[in-house]
Amino acid sequence: MSSRAPQDTGHHRLWSVDEHLADVLATVRPLEPIELQLLDAQGCVLVEDVTVPVALPPFDNSSMDGYAVRTADVQGASEEFPAVLTVIGDVAAGSGELPTVGPGQAARIMTGAPLPPGAEAVVPVEWTDGGTGGGAASGMTPASAAPEGSGGEVRVHRAAEARAHVRARGSDVQAGDLALAAGTVLGPPQIALLAAIGRGTVRVRPRPRVVVLSTGSELVQPGEALAAGTIYDSNSFALAAAARDAGAIAYRVGAVADDADTLRAAIEDQLIRADLLVTTGGVSVGAYDVVKEALTMAAAGDGEEPQAGGVDFRKLAMQPGKPQGFGTVGPDHTPLLALPGNPVSSYVSFELFVRPAIRALMGLSASQVSRPGVRAVLKADAPLRSPAARRQFLRGTYDPEAGTVSPVGGSGSHLIAALAHADSLMVVPEDVTSVEPGTELDVIPLG
Repeated sequence: MSSRAPQDTGHHRLWSVDEHLADVLATVRPLEPIELQLLDAQGCVLVEDVTVPVALPPFDNSSMDGYAVRTADVQGASEEFPAVLTVIGDVAAGSGELPTVGPGQAARIMTGAPLPPGAEAVVPVEWTDGGTGGGAASGMTPASAAPEGSGGEVRVHRAAEARAHVRARGSDVQAGDLALAAGTVLGPPQIALLAAIGRGTVRVRPRPRVVVLSTGSELVQPGEALAAGTIYDSNSFALAAAARDAGAIAYRVGAVADDADTLRAAIEDQLIRADLLVTTGGVSVGAYDVVKEALTMAAAGDGEEPQAGGVDFRKLAMQPGKPQGFGTVGPDHTPLLALPGNPVSSYVSFELFVRPAIRALMGLSASQVSRPGVRAVLKADAPLRSPAARRQFLRGTYDPEAGTVSPVGGSGSHLIAALAHADSLMVVPEDVTSVEPGTELDVIPLG
């Protein structure tokens, strides 16, 4: 149930959302790989295949606390007729010198300890009297409290098959196996595996350094007092948090006044620590939209190469977020995305353009740079209205179990409260002006 609208055919070229994103991704190149310590590599993308140098576990070891035995010695054992074995010592995790288990003998063994020579199986302590001469034991007396426990006799109440409660050498991974393939994002389990196979460092693409600058003389930092005509700067916090969430190291630069020279100086100061610059505000057509003015001058770099980069300001066929800027600045052609100043416009623009740019810098594949979309049925009291020839992004709450999405708040680009309660963006295509309840539409979950 959708009404269609003709495409806008004005004189000014309107870029589509897809064209603008393609332009951004064609410019952004993955960062050069570096060698990092394991914990510093968390969240980074591996650039090399990692093979296993040693088998895991590197030796046969016990999966239980109990007694290492020969199977022939406990064959037919029962509570009525226990097998009585001589305890010849303790084998703890990390033990070097191992006792040899001969006929009629057993060694106390701890979980993770190597299986001693001669032993073929491990009998859990609960299947024995624990060396006390009484009934079934529930645990072992600590070795420090009872050093005499490593000697004496133990009664075993149940038989054990060969290899019972023994973790075989190489049962996790074998030497020479592929542990992790290039392109893997290193989360906690991957870092655990790298540590387990003895890797102290790993070669990855580093997390991009993203500098967020908000512009506007009306902006005041949270915690300070508001004067007449001022508002708190929320954009720089929202975008720095979003950049961190996307996998970047984020630097937030508090509000820069509406002055082209001040802004240009701030941008030039930040280039030293930026793999990507994001500005918010000052990209419209007002008299005080200084981002355009500052960036067209800054893009020329040191003057030797007047065409060395440059930021193109354009209008996109989208709502919110119609005015956008993109290009490169400075001697290293650092990518810069200039986003609108309205809080919702800037956040939606971040999701659509900046997040993919960060993910591309990280070296993620094309399928991983943007959030995966889903289809959901609109659950609403009234149709969604959308302007002709604009792709509209509306805040919503998505219910994956029901397969539905419901609108949150209005379509205003300043409604931060509604954004805070939304977990998704509903996408209304350019040629659709009305979406009836019950219609299926594209949804971008933001979780």
